[in-house]
Amino acid sequence: MTQASIANQLAIDVNSLAQTKRLAKEDPRAAMKNAAQQFEAVFLQMVLKSMRDASPKEGMFDNEQSRLFQSMLDQQLAQTMSAKGSTGLAALIEKQLSRGLPPPGPTDAAADAAAPPFPLPLPSRPAATQAPATVPAISAAEAAVPAPAREFVNRLWSQAGEASRATGIPAHFMIAQAALETGWGRSELRFADGTPTHNLFGIKAGRNWQGAVAEATTTEYVNGVAQKTVERFRAYSSYAEAFRDYASLLTSNPRYAAVLNQQDAAGFARGLQQAGYATDPMYAAKLERIIGGQALRTGLAG
Repeated sequence: MTQASIANQLAIDVNSLAQTKRLAKEDPRAAMKNAAQQFEAVFLQMVLKSMRDASPKEGMFDNEQSRLFQSMLDQQLAQTMSAKGSTGLAALIEKQLSRGLPPPGPTDAAADAAAPPFPLPLPSRPAATQAPATVPAISAAEAAVPAPAREFVNRLWSQAGEASRATGIPAHFMIAQAALETGWGRSELRFADGTPTHNLFGIKAGRNWQGAVAEATTTEYVNGVAQKTVERFRAYSSYAEAFRDYASLLTSNPRYAAVLNQQDAAGFARGLQQAGYATDPMYAAKLERIIGGQALRTGLAG
């Protein structure tokens, strides 16, 4: 719900509360902004009411009916003023309330990046039969690509190719998911001493995991509400091991049957979310946006 929609919305709309509740599940921060504007609107309505009460009430048009319609007009005026940020009260309330919300996690940061441009080498035939891919030399046009994103892809491409042959999933789909989970490598999970865990896919350490474990604070969604929690994650000796474990997870768990051999980006992203891979209600949308981003398509075309 945007500021414009609030300004044009009827103040007496009985569905406004339901809309705010629905927005809270989809985007808590946007819902908080909406609630702050509604609070400012109530405050402005009280100010207008006090002004009306202090005004002389005389004349042939001063009656219960006219006062009712005057009150409705004031409600609408207060909501319009709030949507325009007339007093700045909503902004102050939003700033105060935002302290209680968890900051955007690595996944959110990665989605905001929305697939930064990078030269992605694609196999010319299905990944399941493709020989190990090699990363081509950087051209003059590719030199303008942000180095961290390009280095992230180059570092993982051969391992992604191996996992692609095991799962039938295109290598660039998996690299996009690793980018989503780690913020293009900027927020990779690490041990307390700073050493890397090589966990690219946010895979947690269950009771049957026999390998190394690293604890970290992460964002989980319970009934659509983001909550900070400390979880135990698997740790690997290399990125190659991380990709092998990721491929093993998908191929050994029946929940991910619809994900295997998936060649459609939307089907891959939705399949992961429907199988319960992540609790973020926007996980599929974020992953699909990275895979289908304009910069990524440009890299694929090259």
